[in-house]
Amino acid sequence: MPASYAYLGPEGTFTEAALHTLPEAATRALIPYVSVQSALDAVRVGEAEAAFVPIENSVEGGITTTLDELVAGAPLMIYREVLLSITFALLVRPGTKLSDIKTVSAHPAAQPQVRNWLKNNLPDAHWESAASNADAARLVQEGQYDAAFAGEFAAALYGLEALETGIHDAENAQTRFVLVGRPARPAAPTGADKTSVVLWQRDDHPGGLRDLLGEFATRGINLMLLQSRPTGAGIGNYCFCIDAEGHISDRRVAEALTGLKRICLEVRFLGSYPRADLKPGEVQPPRAGTSDEEFVSAADWVARCQDGRF
Repeated sequence: MPASYAYLGPEGTFTEAALHTLPEAATRALIPYVSVQSALDAVRVGEAEAAFVPIENSVEGGITTTLDELVAGAPLMIYREVLLSITFALLVRPGTKLSDIKTVSAHPAAQPQVRNWLKNNLPDAHWESAASNADAARLVQEGQYDAAFAGEFAAALYGLEALETGIHDAENAQTRFVLVGRPARPAAPTGADKTSVVLWQRDDHPGGLRDLLGEFATRGINLMLLQSRPTGAGIGNYCFCIDAEGHISDRRVAEALTGLKRICLEVRFLGSYPRADLKPGEVQPPRAGTSDEEFVSAADWVARCQDGRF
């Protein structure tokens, strides 16, 4: 495992809190960076061996900044994922009252998670985005904004107090974080794994997305994330970020990726890694006809037919 981890900082972010749930984090140097991009670039240039960043939340879906950074630039690979339950506190300078708040700040991904609370409690407050929730707390400390949505644990770090706690629009909201490093051999399958890829179509045509998804569907592979992202090549040009159940060493997953590589302009493999939401033994068995044994048996039958031994 890597000797040092970069993460979305500064200190006091939910990313840092999630990172500390990894047992190996206690023996690694943890290096805060000002943005997702800078944390991932630190891995690309060798300043850090891995980066820990948010990639998805249960309210708004994929974190576009992270997805776009994984789509572009030198390839990186996901090794681990962590799920963290998220509730926000409204952090203010001591003595600030709710009626004093005219400006609030947080990471852009936080806004959809507190939108209704803001409408009901601070309808006239102006929202300003920050590089992270902890950075928003720092800006409040410096007097640039009146309040920040962040973890309650960040208050002491920045000399603030939590005016309100337990803020969330959706019950049981979670954010998914990933540990990202340079490409290498994926870890061995656990029986509860996920495979992430990015797909680019050869051309825009009717049923193009259906063709891509069909490579998974015909092999009984369930998808856990499907998000389109613009390629930058003009309006209507998109690539697709996909998380699929299974490991690249599973025959059904390997054959699906083979089919996608054949029909796509480009396929970027982002890794096969253990799922955070299920343990081995909790995953539903493959659909009939899609187990490794059945793929091997079918391939053996074709070989025997080719030899005239059917």
